[in-house]
Amino acid sequence: MYKVKNFTDNNDIKILKQMGPFTVVEYLRDLSVTPMTAEVSYFSNLMNVRKRQVICNLAVSPVTVQSGSMQWMIGNVNATTGIKGVGDLFSKAVRGKVTGESAIKPEYTGNGQMILEPTYKHIILLNLEEWNGSIVLDDGLFLACESKLQQKAVMRTNISSAIAGNEGLFNLGILGNGVLCIESPCPEEELIEIELENDVLKIDGNMAIAWSGSLEFTVERSGKSLVGSAASGEGLVNVYRGTGKVLFAPIDKLN
Repeated sequence: MYKVKNFTDNNDIKILKQMGPFTVVEYLRDLSVTPMTAEVSYFSNLMNVRKRQVICNLAVSPVTVQSGSMQWMIGNVNATTGIKGVGDLFSKAVRGKVTGESAIKPEYTGNGQMILEPTYKHIILLNLEEWNGSIVLDDGLFLACESKLQQKAVMRTNISSAIAGNEGLFNLGILGNGVLCIESPCPEEELIEIELENDVLKIDGNMAIAWSGSLEFTVERSGKSLVGSAASGEGLVNVYRGTGKVLFAPIDKLN
């Protein structure tokens, strides 16, 4: 038996969203300031630059998190590597190498709570049932998910999409029905969601956060010819083709 006081019941902490085992909280003000940092803290708060944190309720579901993300835990909590054998270790090592994600993502089980490290990034909760059980993430966005979800490396449709578009050849794909937690450079209120039905979306820049695993993702010339691309001034664009959804930021995430 345990009790946690002055955390989520603190009037300086706001619960932003709850889904599955995850609760996202936001610190409304940074009270741990000095005369040297008070001004920056004040204007940061006005511009929605605030610390956010994820609470994982393991009684709802075991969770898998990005390596090094755990801050503290309480109650009956057990941590494992999630490796089920030599073959599983090899496949995860390969997936981590090609996607740039950590090869080993610890899994936590039990009936206690685990709290992740605070971040100034925006935390987005996604229900994969709304994505037909398959989603692909841009590099470095994964934070946590229900352990029942499967992870795999998703290869681009053509090699030119990696070379010409200055992108990696692989992305992290998540499969199954459950809740996924990602870190976004933009707040959820600004993210644009596009639903495609046998259609195509072209984006000039690295703006996509996530897209359905059913979509074909390539990098192509914006025009049908080199002359057309040169005339448009756009050059190469990211292309998402087929039936599914794309979630993207209104600005290029690399800028």
